[in-house]
Amino acid sequence: MRTTVRLNDALLRETKAYARRHSQSLASVIDLGLRQLLKENKKTKKPGRIRLITCEGKGVMPGVDLDDTAALLDLMEDHDSH
Repeated sequence: MRTTVRLNDALLRETKAYARRHSQSLASVIDLGLRQLLKENKKTKKPGRIRLITCEGKGVMPGVDLDDTAALLDLMEDHDSH
């Protein structure tokens, strides 16, 4: 595809010099740079928001420690047996 872009003069000179040193066309250097930029952007992209499904109630029961998984399992087993 053919398109027209405006580049800063210093950036254009530096890019042309890079292309000459590496025996590449200006277009291929610009193409490579854009691909690398987009690839990096995908790596650093923050994950989307996660919507938590909650239920009605008044929060955590008194005495429940959400960091104590063993105690939580015991509570859930006691609740299931009733």
